[in-house]
Amino acid sequence: MATEAVAPAKINLTLHVTGQRADGYHLLDSLVVFTELGDHLWLTPSAVTSLQVTGPFAEGVPEDRRNLVWRAAELAGMPLNIRLDKQLPHGAGIGGGSADAAAVLRTCGGQARAAELGADVPVCLSERPQRMRGIGDVLEQVSGVPAFALVLVNPGVQVPTPDIFRVLARKQNPAMAERLHWPSRAAFLSWLAEQRNDLEAPAIATAPVIRDVLAALRHANGCRLARMSGSGATCFGIFESDAQAREAAAQIAAAQPGWWAHATRSIGSIEV
Repeated sequence: MATEAVAPAKINLTLHVTGQRADGYHLLDSLVVFTELGDHLWLTPSAVTSLQVTGPFAEGVPEDRRNLVWRAAELAGMPLNIRLDKQLPHGAGIGGGSADAAAVLRTCGGQARAAELGADVPVCLSERPQRMRGIGDVLEQVSGVPAFALVLVNPGVQVPTPDIFRVLARKQNPAMAERLHWPSRAAFLSWLAEQRNDLEAPAIATAPVIRDVLAALRHANGCRLARMSGSGATCFGIFESDAQAREAAAQIAAAQPGWWAHATRSIGSIEV
């Protein structure tokens, strides 16, 4: 019997580039959340591993060992028949293949070796808000992060992460505060508005349409904040209500039929 797993979209609410190591890897400080929207996988134990990719973004996704989910099955030590329903655009700064691979590891084991598949895979093992530092290897669960209505928009262009880092002019930028604490939802949103995605400007220089995406979100009714996620090109808008988010996504999709625009909700912290 197949086991269903969900690979939620990963959103970098903040992405501060704080340095670069001698080996070329960049140092980051990022607050990461996940969403109710994601890819779906069905995993069935099998004699040999196989992969079938379906869904609106199946085109161009490899169905062999080039796909991280295949390699995740190898790390888990469990041959699987995998069906992957791609609901999220790939190469879009929202986790994509890393989240898919993490879903396999989370379901079948092998989590301790997640970093072998890429710097973004370990953070995708949990759906709760996390602070990601170092090269993505220093993770910390974060309390006090509220859930909120979101609109995700991707203009249908890919901006390869190495290219964005290559044109990033300043590699030494301030980190977030050492201690993250917000007494209220309003305080969180005020703090978030003061943070940055240091890759946003170089991404816009590489793909100017990202500026148009941000403008569309910011002009939508109820949008509290719009920012690019990861290295792009997906941008997110935080909205006051689910209804306003759904309305904004529908209006943006109607105005720009070539863009991917979806309303969803983020997954907040578990408070104890």
